[in-house]
Amino acid sequence: MQRQFLSLDRNLSRPLTLTIAFAILTLALSLSAHAQAETVIYSFVSPGHDGHTPYAAVVFDSAGNLYGATYLGGTHNFGTVYELSPVSGGGWVETVLHSFTGGLDGANPQAPLIIDASGNLYGTTILGGSSSQGTVFELSPVTGGGWHETVLHSFSNGLDGANPTGALVFDSAGNLYGTVGSGGTDNHGIVFELSPPVSGGVWHFSILHSFTGGMDGRVPFSNLIFDSAGNLYGTTAYGGNSADCVPRGLNGCGVAYELSPITGGGWHERVLHAFTGGHDGAFPIVGLTFDALGNLYGSTYTGGDDSNCITSDTSGCGVVFQLSQSAGVWHETTLHAFTGGADGSDPNAVITDSLGNVYGTTQIGGDTTSNGCSPNGCGVVFELSPVTGGGWHETILHDFSGSPDGTLPAAALIFDSSGNLYGTTAAAGADGQGTVFEVTP
Repeated sequence: MQRQFLSLDRNLSRPLTLTIAFAILTLALSLSAHAQAETVIYSFVSPGHDGHTPYAAVVFDSAGNLYGATYLGGTHNFGTVYELSPVSGGGWVETVLHSFTGGLDGANPQAPLIIDASGNLYGTTILGGSSSQGTVFELSPVTGGGWHETVLHSFSNGLDGANPTGALVFDSAGNLYGTVGSGGTDNHGIVFELSPPVSGGVWHFSILHSFTGGMDGRVPFSNLIFDSAGNLYGTTAYGGNSADCVPRGLNGCGVAYELSPITGGGWHERVLHAFTGGHDGAFPIVGLTFDALGNLYGSTYTGGDDSNCITSDTSGCGVVFQLSQSAGVWHETTLHAFTGGADGSDPNAVITDSLGNVYGTTQIGGDTTSNGCSPNGCGVVFELSPVTGGGWHETILHDFSGSPDGTLPAAALIFDSSGNLYGTTAAAGADGQGTVFEVTP
């Protein structure tokens, strides 16, 4: 099966997923190399019964095992859920927990998994299910060995939408929340909630917000996050003020939004920032993250300073941005505009550490002179650090070369308890099927 990535349409000479327009200039930052060590902890192998093409990020359990999903591979080539367990004395061993059949159990998981306190895993598939439009699923460990999959919801391509791509998130009561880029009253996407049954029965699906495609946003691909007050935050790939979107006629360059619960029931949406396609970026296809001070960080797939973007199209190479709040008003600041050269291009979701540094990956870009991914590069792992007196400094922590370390890092990074970074590449590696990697200080 070919990849069914919901896309914004980009000239595929910039290889991965989503697409469109842009222009941006940022703070003057210098680029530097940093002494880091990258280790491939697992390379997916051909013919791929262990899975291959891992677009999704990985997640740790409390015992230090890693869990993830592959878009393809497995027994039926519809993707897998896998576990990587550290081996005493060094190395990691992979175990396939579930191999999707492409039927009722789902097909082609793209989003990261989440894990609850009991060790159950939750995720989504783009396809499969009772209507072949994707699923929300749970994997539970079985006493004596193995894992059992339960489909919590099958999307119907009606009001509930189809083809979920974003990760799920729990609230404190055990309800699940997510987004779908289609469906709803106007078919421009929804934010949904799945509530567990009180005693037996099935999970209850409800729509918290149905996007209109106008100022409130359109096509929410990304995951959601909660703040301590129970408000939800996310992005939409399109929508906002289309008159301010450069170039025009694209139904807006996307928004960052907040959903707040209303006393007595329902949710209220507030747009925190509508992207213009200029210096602030365009088309935020990934979610947001908080720092310790309550600032939000994210990235846009395109936009920025298109005059300095050296990849094959001129819509811009993407930005990393900060949203900070003052007197109830949110203000956007561009921390870095990618050039498509050694600093990378097409950034993914970012994370922050306790010192306020920002970390992420770019799908392409990097050093094209010494690797197998010419002319656009294999992608990079980067760090953005605040500079005393103002501005941000970018450091390249790792420059992917294709083999054996992989190419196309398409997912966010995660930290372990020691501050090491872990991520995935969707392609290449020792056997050409993608990798899971670690970057250590």
